[in-house]
Amino acid sequence: MIGRLRGILVSKQPPWLLVEVGGVGYELEAPMSTIYDLPSTGKEVTLLTHHAVKEDSVALYGFLHESERALFRNLQKVSGIGAKIALSVLSGVSTNDFARLVQAGDVVALTKIPGIGKKTAERMVVELRDRVDGLAVSLPGGAGKGAPLDPAGEATVALQQLGYKPAEVTRLVQKVAADGDNAEAIIRKALRAALGA
Repeated sequence: MIGRLRGILVSKQPPWLLVEVGGVGYELEAPMSTIYDLPSTGKEVTLLTHHAVKEDSVALYGFLHESERALFRNLQKVSGIGAKIALSVLSGVSTNDFARLVQAGDVVALTKIPGIGKKTAERMVVELRDRVDGLAVSLPGGAGKGAPLDPAGEATVALQQLGYKPAEVTRLVQKVAADGDNAEAIIRKALRAALGA
């Protein structure tokens, strides 16, 4: 079981990261909450990991904070939620806000996260209410540095991979993108707009 990686951040193409550790490149999927706070490529990074082995696949997920990894794991204990939806939740809302929404039983707000329907949101409230108390750790607000060739295009791809429909992504990106924004800034603003924050 791989629990932690420390190495050089080679690339970040949300939701994918490539981290080189001792000459071996590890490809990980990470939520936007982690990607926002990563150093620039070429710098050292330490990631907590979740290693998932299934019948037909092996996957590695990376997180900067234990609260993110704990929520990722707890979410998958809810019936009907897999890794993709768990990443989408972490990308769409901070661990603090998620804990608050679950404790308040705010099903309507939870359904604004891609991939979460009313029944799934209701299950999350019932099954996670007792588990989210320890997750109230503030999400860092710093955005990592990057120089994508086309920030709007990179943001569009990332948002689609998080489960948003292409037409909705186009509308969100056009609405929030400003001159000088990097992809991470556009993604952050688009997610806030989608959640009505």
